[in-house]
Amino acid sequence: MDPIYVTGHRNPDTDSIVSAMAYAQLRNALGDREYVAARLGRVSDETQLVLDRFGFEAPMLIHNLRNQVADLEYDAAPALNKAVTVDHAWQLLHQDENIVALPVVNDDGTLFGMLSTNTIAAHDMRSVLHPEIQNVPVFNLVSALEGSIVIDGETPTTMLSGRVSIALPANGEEALLLTPDTILICGSQPDVILQAMRAKVACIVVCQSSIPEEARQETCHSLVISTPQEPYRAARMIFQSIPISRVCRTTNLCCAHLTDYVDDVRKMAQDNRHQIFPVVDEENRVMGTLGRIHLLKPKRKRVVLVDHNEVSQSVPGLEEAEILAIIDHHRLADVQTANPIYMRNEPVGSTATIIAGMFMERGLMPSIHMAGLLTCAILSDTLMFKSPTCTARDIHMAERMARIAHESIEELGRMIFSATTSDDRTPEDILFTDFKEFMLSGHTLGVGQVVALDSDRVLKRADDFLEAMRKRKEERNYDMILFMITDMLQEGSHLLVLGNDEVIAQAFNARPEHHRVFLPGILSRKKQVIPALSVFWG
Repeated sequence: MDPIYVTGHRNPDTDSIVSAMAYAQLRNALGDREYVAARLGRVSDETQLVLDRFGFEAPMLIHNLRNQVADLEYDAAPALNKAVTVDHAWQLLHQDENIVALPVVNDDGTLFGMLSTNTIAAHDMRSVLHPEIQNVPVFNLVSALEGSIVIDGETPTTMLSGRVSIALPANGEEALLLTPDTILICGSQPDVILQAMRAKVACIVVCQSSIPEEARQETCHSLVISTPQEPYRAARMIFQSIPISRVCRTTNLCCAHLTDYVDDVRKMAQDNRHQIFPVVDEENRVMGTLGRIHLLKPKRKRVVLVDHNEVSQSVPGLEEAEILAIIDHHRLADVQTANPIYMRNEPVGSTATIIAGMFMERGLMPSIHMAGLLTCAILSDTLMFKSPTCTARDIHMAERMARIAHESIEELGRMIFSATTSDDRTPEDILFTDFKEFMLSGHTLGVGQVVALDSDRVLKRADDFLEAMRKRKEERNYDMILFMITDMLQEGSHLLVLGNDEVIAQAFNARPEHHRVFLPGILSRKKQVIPALSVFWG
């Protein structure tokens, strides 16, 4: 069953992480077991504190939704051990006309080579020009001939080498070039068999006949095999008793790893003349085979977006995925879908408020621990109900979830906001924990935000924050980068600015000095800062 990933935005905050977990739990409770919570970045200290408080592990980390080989319906074709005979491999290749090549593996299942019908045909033609075999297991030879060992010679052997010759019946005596390296194929020819024994040939293959009595009385140093096959078929079967490790292609193998992206494999297929490629895992074990037809229409990964609907904030490779639903409380942005989807966008202060309401709509009550998570997510995103985005519904839902979890809202709030600005965190960690990118009328903007109970302590590190902002601005070529230090007690935000001070002065009627300005009443990035800049830039 392929998973459906439920994921929030990049640089996930508590609301993003908890909303993904809660929605996945809701769908699983309704019987849709394929929903899996995921995240796109590291878990912040605040979020980790909340997860630890209620005994949850962080969701799985995904880096992108690009189509990979593991997402393709590749063929689970049989993988042949390198000791298998050419005859057996040929039979397998002809059981299904769609199979033109098979992977050859070592004893541990790792890739050894590739065997195709063309490879076997080429080997067959070489055997006509050079009718010799080297170190073929006797067991393989007897099995291919469907025969039995009549005489094992004075010194039994397990491997056989030599030049294959066929003794044709003729009148009178026939001069045969018999040496200890000869593998002689004959029929009911007592004189030839005796001559071969006396020449101590490597092997005598008697076709459709028995060993004459006088030959049985002879001291024999040769391996003698009896077979029901006629001589010319016996000759071909001898060459097909060779292990496929001698025949298969072992160089210039182009493999498709399970984690390879389909675009990269498609390019490899275009640059390569082979039609079939082995699929291997991270330990080079063969998982199947991949043909060009599998690359035409790959199966797309499925995803549900929560707490965002903007491509720049979403998972890389989103354009290759199938979006099933969006649950959000932000403005509508630029995510596009090929088909109609379930869309729920409501003007509340937290996505967790929407999802908690979805539990109630379906007559389900979240677990005690999940209710605690939802409470913390609402408190975090609404700044303990002081954000201008907060609604009466957020307050009512947080109080309801807190009652289910048997928790105090005040105590949870203090726990959350004391974790975000700890002195042992690096400036980069604090700045980019809740950081989002925006594209406004052709201007690229990055905005980070942290909520503090004591902004003066945080501002002592302003120079460090500005240096980290300067590096990021140069790396990403932002037109402007802002850092909001929101003080809940002062009910406003200290704004650190790198960019055009005139833009801030015009948008907020407050001019920055030394890259700093205090904006009273400005608490929300989503509802106050971004809209003001959008209006200014038109």
